Amino acid sequence: MTDNATTASLHERIEQLKKSLNAIILAHNYQRPEVQDIADITGDSLELSRAAARTDHDVIVFCGVHFMAESASILSPDKTVLLPEIDAGCPMADMVTVEGPRKTRRDFYAKTHGISFTYPDEFTLRDMKNKYPGVPIVAYVNTSAAVKAESDICCTSSNVVKVVESLKEDTIICIPDRNLSSFATRRTSKKIIAWDGFCNTHQRVSAEDVKAAKERHPYARVVVHPECPLDVQDMADHITSTSGMLRYCKESKHNEFIIGTEEGLLHRLKAENPDKAFFILSDAMVCPNMKRTKLESVVRAMEGTEHVIKVPEETRIPAKRALDRMLEIT
Repeated sequence: MTDNATTASLHERIEQLKKSLNAIILAHNYQRPEVQDIADITGDSLELSRAAARTDHDVIVFCGVHFMAESASILSPDKTVLLPEIDAGCPMADMVTVEGPRKTRRDFYAKTHGISFTYPDEFTLRDMKNKYPGVPIVAYVNTSAAVKAESDICCTSSNVVKVVESLKEDTIICIPDRNLSSFATRRTSKKIIAWDGFCNTHQRVSAEDVKAAKERHPYARVVVHPECPLDVQDMADHITSTSGMLRYCKESKHNEFIIGTEEGLLHRLKAENPDKAFFILSDAMVCPNMKRTKLESVVRAMEGTEHVIKVPEETRIPAKRALDRMLEIT
């Protein structure tokens, strides 16, 4: 933990660097509170990238994980995109590749979560396309630039159903989150072929966690992310994205909420709704990769122009096409 004097010094240095670099700092809703507090814009990954693309800043400092910085590079090819912690990745994004083995940690998840995978680690997105020729690929924005480039259209957790419904085909492949695919399946008549990935932070919660939380807070509304398992979704009062949670809790007449997503969102929820109470669904809902970034990381990256994320043009152009197709319909 940094003391108040150190924090103040880091804030001052960050402001100096922002001016000298003409930089904008973006922080995802799951970042540490102190990182969110120094950001110019806080939000979800695509929301942040789109906002940065509309500014005249030369440098984007993206406090998030790797695929988010890639999205910023896709939408702002002429800007320098910095990722303060280069090892801040996304296990779910790593569960699907275009070529080469994916990272599933299947033995670990089988032992700790009782989770199995449909496809072997060597199975790639191109293998899926060969297995189902002509079936369009809907890629969650929580994927690498290479995966987006190999897909037909992107989606977010808030617009996945609208994206699926926009396609003329009756069968759709959704990647990489099995839980988001199940969420969409229940809300469309189309057949969805799901990839077998998941978010390990959201996958940690269970119906028992919801039951226990409701016993502790009997008057609270349960609001969960569609990356949660289906049995958790079934017990929720509302299922929505992080931006949707912020909007729902602000507009709701209720005053207590159990939040089923990464605990970093509670910082913003509490700040924007000081008269309401928020409780995390489970203390296990912490993403280690989101917590890698610290104020010191931001200073280091800006001082040395470290960890530049640049998506090559041959990947960026088709990846942007998939993002643009989504933006055209939403």
